[in-house]
Amino acid sequence: MTFTKPALALLDATKILGVRAGSQPHRFIAVWVVVLNSRVFVRTWNDEPGGWYRAFLGDPVGAIQAGERVLRVRARKTRGDRLLAAIDDAYAAKYTTPGAWKYVRGFRTPTRRVRTLELLPR
Repeated sequence: MTFTKPALALLDATKILGVRAGSQPHRFIAVWVVVLNSRVFVRTWNDEPGGWYRAFLGDPVGAIQAGERVLRVRARKTRGDRLLAAIDDAYAAKYTTPGAWKYVRGFRTPTRRVRTLELLPR
């Protein structure tokens, strides 16, 4: 199952996505998002015990907010060196401001690459 074409276009155009992980309601957390081959990916900068990434690992359901639109999602870990490298390149192509480069480079580190999730509609 994949997102609709309009939803993918919205997510592709969105620089800052709101993520609410797990089934417990809380505020949306701002994260960067990329769309690659009609698939949606997010990557965490920090691996905090109480953070959204760990919440998704414990309970893969949640929601995302792009503009005014809220979509229910489920998350799954992303694996595979070629796919992770393509996601690295997608981040570099999307986030091109001088201030973003620190994070784009940091996302390429092995400890951050392995913390990539694919978001799927539910």
